[in-house]
Amino acid sequence: MKKISLLIIALLAAVVLAACNDSSAASDKDTVKVKIGVNGSDGAQWPVLKEKAAKEGIEIELIEFADYTLPNNALAQGDIDLNAFQHISFLSQYVKESGNDLVPIGSTMFAPLGVYSEKIKDISEIKKGDKIAIPDDPSNQARALRLLESADLITLSDSFGLFGDPSGIVENPLNLDIIPMVAQQTPRVLPDVTASIINNGVAGQAGFSPGEDPIFKEEGKDESIYPYVNTIVARGEDKNNETYTRIVELYQEEDIQKVITEDTKGGSALVILTQEQLDKTFEDLIK
Repeated sequence: MKKISLLIIALLAAVVLAACNDSSAASDKDTVKVKIGVNGSDGAQWPVLKEKAAKEGIEIELIEFADYTLPNNALAQGDIDLNAFQHISFLSQYVKESGNDLVPIGSTMFAPLGVYSEKIKDISEIKKGDKIAIPDDPSNQARALRLLESADLITLSDSFGLFGDPSGIVENPLNLDIIPMVAQQTPRVLPDVTASIINNGVAGQAGFSPGEDPIFKEEGKDESIYPYVNTIVARGEDKNNETYTRIVELYQEEDIQKVITEDTKGGSALVILTQEQLDKTFEDLIK
């Protein structure tokens, strides 16, 4: 009798264990894993987003890249599923040059370019012959030059456009020495230049507060900022992927806005564009 009881107990234990294993396997199967390429994963919004997504069966893995072109190449090649590091203007330039089919599927934040300095406290203190470092990628280079123009330091040609370079400067009354360089280098050269125009994300990685430290920065106004709104990007074939769309929706919720504002001390703001606004801005830029 004891042997029969022990056999029954053993069989029941095996059934329970098998059920647990099946449940675990089903749980793993139900979880959708999404790799998102980023350029610096220290933003406080990411842990919040990952936690929210996990509750809906979406496991987000952040893949960090040190160079601006690498996340787009990795996405085009299928090494990652999405990326979230660039504005629409940068993406359009990449697509035009590479021919790869990448598209914006959701807006994230507007992060103003800022002028930083270790030598002066106000943009008006820039004097004749001073050296100014700017990012050298086409979209941010043009954007930085427009920022200098808005500070009345230079004048650009009427045909300058969104991807102009220093050759588009028609007036430089202070004979400023404007030095394009890789964006990640712009904080590092501060001891050697009067001022440096630094991307918001790069500034944050370098220990600056983009909301408090710039001596001058961009001001976002209406549709003029659309090309510089950061985005979540997918391959063209995945534009309507329901999981990716849900990630965008989770990112654009109020709690993420609050985290971004607090984390950047007001240096960045969540901007929600409709898909139609994204598509129009992107398509206008890649013509």
